[in-house]
Amino acid sequence: MASNKKNSSLTWVASIGFLLISLIILFPIIGLIISSFRPSSELMRDGITFSIDFSQLNLANYMYIFQEAASYWSWYGNSLIISAMTIVLSLFFSSMVGYALAVYDFKGRNLFFVLVLLILMIPFEILMLPLYQMMVGAQLVDSYFAVVLPLIVAPVAVFFFRQYATGLPKELMDAARMDGSTEYGIFFKIMLPLMGPSMAAMAILQGLASWNNFLWPLLVLRSNGMFTLPIGLATLLTPYGNNYDILIAGSVLTIIPIVILFIFFQRYFVAGLTSGGVKG
Repeated sequence: MASNKKNSSLTWVASIGFLLISLIILFPIIGLIISSFRPSSELMRDGITFSIDFSQLNLANYMYIFQEAASYWSWYGNSLIISAMTIVLSLFFSSMVGYALAVYDFKGRNLFFVLVLLILMIPFEILMLPLYQMMVGAQLVDSYFAVVLPLIVAPVAVFFFRQYATGLPKELMDAARMDGSTEYGIFFKIMLPLMGPSMAAMAILQGLASWNNFLWPLLVLRSNGMFTLPIGLATLLTPYGNNYDILIAGSVLTIIPIVILFIFFQRYFVAGLTSGGVKG
């Protein structure tokens, strides 16, 4: 009985602690949301603050974005398309590579896995120049594929799927082979559904990374109509004028897709991360 009370007390303390941590993390977002309703003059004078003058709050910033900022929605659409392409292609190819490294015994498998780990240690800034030269040579600059192609087989995703696939039951593969199933059939019909939690977790991580990606799209996208949201919003800050009001309101709207993505996959997120982290 005393043990149950102690566990209950620890649960309450942990819950309160996590709630306080969550509130601290949410403070910048709350300040951003409040500031998105404030006029530009007040933002320039006071900056982002938690002091609320309700008489100054209005929807002018959002009305401008919805009615007059056509470029913003072009950037928004580009980011959605690029993020969707990155998630789908990255999950497809990275899961296949990670699965192959985990379940098949072929010559050079360990060497290939070591190379994946080595690539994880190389900063992306070192790889940008050769990747950019490849995109120029393939005449893909200023296109969606220029942004997506270098990211579709992400080393971190390969490592993650490999770790998860090592825990999949090999008996199912043997049974499927005895029934005459092909290796592709085993993967797509049997093993891939079992990798659902890992796919959901990596969808969130890859989607978040692609949505916030700034440096690589900045290199390969040249026209305003192809800009993603991070690049487009950065163009609002110039030596000739800083549209902080539109920038902040536009930044608030960029949170929505990531929140939707997390809500959609959140029930698998923790399971996918923990399973991928302990097996292997």
